Amino acid sequence: MASLVEFTPAPPHFWPEAAAQVESDRNRSDAFMKRYEVLLRLSRYLTSAWPENLVTSIAAELRPVVDFDLLDIVVSREINPKCGEADESVYECESQCSSAARCSGVSCVPHGEKIKAQCSLPLISRGSKLGFFVIGRFDEDDFGQDDIEFLTQVAGQVAIFIDNSMAYRHIEQLTEKLTPDNIYFDDEIPSETNFEEIVGRSAALRSLLRQVETVAPTDSTVLIYGETGTGKELIARALHNLSARHACPFVKLNCAAIPTGLLESELFGHERGAFTSAVAQRIGRFELANRGTIFLDEIGEIPLELQPKLLRVLQEREFERLGSSRTLTTDARLIAATNRDLGALVQEQKFRSDLFYRLNVFPVRVPALRERREDIPLLVQHFVERFSKRMNRNIESVPKQGMDALINYSWPGNVRELENVIERAVILSPGPELRVPVAELSRLAPASDTWKPQTLEEAERAHILATLKKTRWVLAGPNGAAIKLGLNRSTLQFRMKKLGIVRPGME
Repeated sequence: MASLVEFTPAPPHFWPEAAAQVESDRNRSDAFMKRYEVLLRLSRYLTSAWPENLVTSIAAELRPVVDFDLLDIVVSREINPKCGEADESVYECESQCSSAARCSGVSCVPHGEKIKAQCSLPLISRGSKLGFFVIGRFDEDDFGQDDIEFLTQVAGQVAIFIDNSMAYRHIEQLTEKLTPDNIYFDDEIPSETNFEEIVGRSAALRSLLRQVETVAPTDSTVLIYGETGTGKELIARALHNLSARHACPFVKLNCAAIPTGLLESELFGHERGAFTSAVAQRIGRFELANRGTIFLDEIGEIPLELQPKLLRVLQEREFERLGSSRTLTTDARLIAATNRDLGALVQEQKFRSDLFYRLNVFPVRVPALRERREDIPLLVQHFVERFSKRMNRNIESVPKQGMDALINYSWPGNVRELENVIERAVILSPGPELRVPVAELSRLAPASDTWKPQTLEEAERAHILATLKKTRWVLAGPNGAAIKLGLNRSTLQFRMKKLGIVRPGME
């Protein structure tokens, strides 16, 4: 017969202590979750924040989870040469730091009687100290270890934001130095430039190429957005050809075309015996692209577990081959491309926010073919000449009905789809006139008045354009587009640049 084990309850004096411990653990867990949610909100905010309201917005987010009376961001003079001239933004009280200490990049120590406890965290990005994240209290309660760990994560996000902002400002300064004669193209893109493979004269394409010419001479990371088939690889090649690295390798990799298990080996290489099929040493793409350019297409398809290693290459220029402990370095410029909304993937926690910040230094958008219909006749001519020469055909003209059908079609596959249609048309054309499959295009084309933008970026561009037209392209003022859109004027100008929106007559 089984014996029963007698249960001895805890003495009564132990119950309040246990209840207090449970309550303490629950409060600690709740505080951790609230701070985690704050970090997520900050990460979303810092993808689109503008420096004017940076300190106030961060302070508002931190107030519910950290007790403080002062918050400031101190940028060193070497990073911000105008430090001391602009307004020094603080939250709720004046900083007791002198302007000399504020600009020197050293930790500020308040001299007044108000601030009695202070936490000053360095803002470090890519091994460089950009300044300090300063937070203080009027009372003498020191910041706890949990506070310091949390604020260190906040300071890391702020450092990346400041680093990216400075890079973007540098590029803007380069743009401002160009005279109008240098900024705007003539009616034709000269054949002696590095845009031989890019065909078109539309305003949207010219705006894109101006951005390419601006950022190409720098070593900044470029993120190319655009639908499938718009020619993102051609833009990447143009960026490489116009850079000082043009004599060095241009290495490309489609991240969606490589199985997940082999992608790390493709990027960083492997040693013999690193895994079952590794029968010989393999050099990775980053190593091959040293002193040149590496182009990663479909960057949004990189798995989460591999993203920290890619981030390390971007920040530290270091990596290891699979199966090796030896650290290698690379001086490769990264150009990435995607047809997905990386910002949305960050919010869905499918893409690392810190990697997104590193990639999004200078975003450019390649317009869809339906947004540059005036380029379709030039593209048709270009493809007809190419395929006629290849197939030994002599095609001299395109019927008006056929050209109208090509122009009015929505082209969901963009330039790549147009190229395939023209190749088939050349095959089907025995004489000097191109036989365009008009009936097939008419059947596939949606009604022009029912078509809507297919992506959030297209919807945003259409909405901004409609507002600008209603306000007659007035940006500021009580009746300007910025007020109607609920944006600052500088933010609206930034969005217009990113989306390739140019006022008519200024192409």
